[in-house]
Amino acid sequence: MKVYGRNVLKEILENNVNVKMIYFSNVSSKSIEKLIELVKEKRLPFTIANNRILEKLSNEKKHQGVVIDIGDFEYKDESIIEKMEKPFLVILDQIQDPHNFGAIIRTSVAAGADALVIPKNNSVKVTPTVVKVSVGTLFKTNIIEVTNIARFIEKIKTLGIWVYGAAMDGKEYFKVDLKKPVAIVLGNEGNGIRENVKNKCDDLISIPMKNNVESLNVSVSAGILLYEVYRQNENFNS
Repeated sequence: MKVYGRNVLKEILENNVNVKMIYFSNVSSKSIEKLIELVKEKRLPFTIANNRILEKLSNEKKHQGVVIDIGDFEYKDESIIEKMEKPFLVILDQIQDPHNFGAIIRTSVAAGADALVIPKNNSVKVTPTVVKVSVGTLFKTNIIEVTNIARFIEKIKTLGIWVYGAAMDGKEYFKVDLKKPVAIVLGNEGNGIRENVKNKCDDLISIPMKNNVESLNVSVSAGILLYEVYRQNENFNS
């Protein structure tokens, strides 16, 4: 997979992500020169190419003068959850939009989530667009693929993790105790959480809304709910 962008490269370097090749634009700038120096320090392979080649590699004109070939993206195994001291998970039930996925990843990292979980089928995958929208924060976290979300929820509940699904008929989120190992489930953009997944949740939580607004974008909902987990566990004053 080829990803692009200066901030994406910075995250790749900071998090020691394996790279096959880094392509820099031959149109020099101070920021590009600084990145080249960092790449040299880490002794990573790189080459200089014209912008036409970078556009072809990335399928994107706004590549910011940097394209990085990271090979196949490696999803983490769900077994890593067993080693987490107080897991904070984000489960995405058949999210389809890569922009939503990237935005949720960025928010999850900022809110302190340990991992994001997606199903192997009928779901958005990690793509260059997802990486770009996440501004490279994807490389700071764990992305886990599972065969069956409902069975995965059953398994993590045996580890003492409480699972809360976002749904219109749930309890108001700020009235729920989230000061414990927790997983927040967010559903598909059009249909929400599937019934079989919803039935596996310990409880359902909702975001109250006025003026007959029926729903929020899933990435906006993620921001509200994940920061409530963060707020409660950081013991902020009201």
